[in-house]
Amino acid sequence: MTIQEIIGIIVFLVVVGLVALKEVHLLISCSISALRRKPCGPLLCAPGALITHIMAGAGILCFLYGLLIEPYWIEVNRVDIFTDKLKKAHIVLVQISDLHCERTPHLERRVVKIVNSFNPDVVVFTGDAVNDEAAIPLFKDTLASLTAKRGKYAIRGNFDVFIWWNKDLFTKTGFKALTADNSKITKDTDTFYIAGVSRLYPKKWPQALAGIPSNAYTIFMYHTPELIEEVARSHVDLYLAGHTHGGQVALPWYGALITLSTFGKKYESGLYTVGKLIAYINRGIGMEGGAAPRVRFFARPEITVFNIHPRIKPKTEIFKPANEKSSET
Repeated sequence: MTIQEIIGIIVFLVVVGLVALKEVHLLISCSISALRRKPCGPLLCAPGALITHIMAGAGILCFLYGLLIEPYWIEVNRVDIFTDKLKKAHIVLVQISDLHCERTPHLERRVVKIVNSFNPDVVVFTGDAVNDEAAIPLFKDTLASLTAKRGKYAIRGNFDVFIWWNKDLFTKTGFKALTADNSKITKDTDTFYIAGVSRLYPKKWPQALAGIPSNAYTIFMYHTPELIEEVARSHVDLYLAGHTHGGQVALPWYGALITLSTFGKKYESGLYTVGKLIAYINRGIGMEGGAAPRVRFFARPEITVFNIHPRIKPKTEIFKPANEKSSET
């Protein structure tokens, strides 16, 4: 975590804790007054107490929203990209990330329905499959149900390489798992490439680009934003990542409280341009595993649809001057 994230979390927890303690103190004081048969109205209705009640009530509503509503409210974001590296093909690519499947199904069926509705050329998964080993069959069934006309590609995230390193996650799903390599794809008369690196081998990213012509449109996948600024020095056109969950808990006008990225909030979620590179950080579908609370706040589950188009160059018209009539004398 960065210093900014640490300070942000401390301030957030201190404010929440103080409001909670003040509200509990008021309720206990009121209960004691009631036992003594004294009116507690003055305690509960004082101006300072009313502000505390409002803040405590808002906090409870926000928690319930983050627990019961937002984790189930998928957002589809569409991104249009124009490139000189394509002459004719229009590519529809759908990115999903961080499914974090649990024993109990969450959004998997809806994800399949939404993704397939776009009739994509390519579907990519940018890591973190499951929170529980028992959820691997659900994860694989979900991936197998996704359709793509020109291929499905995946990379492993930190959960996949540090916890489920010895588990088969992609066999019979139709997805090609990229470790530090790439695939060539053709549509119409255009050729483009998808390269990917496992979270286990970040230093092998140049190897993943081996054999790709610099004039070919290239999509690069890595689970975290960590390689963005290195990859930006290559000929890669589009960098796709997940991992941050958009903070999973974010605040209005501030954004993610924590991203678990060495860049902190610099690339917390969404679209970024670094030199000529376009980078997109997907907020993912699921939520952090282990003891982490299963909540989302101002960081809705996300599916991203990229429409990659050839850049249309205006036709150059050559104007010839009209013949001038000679004057006769």
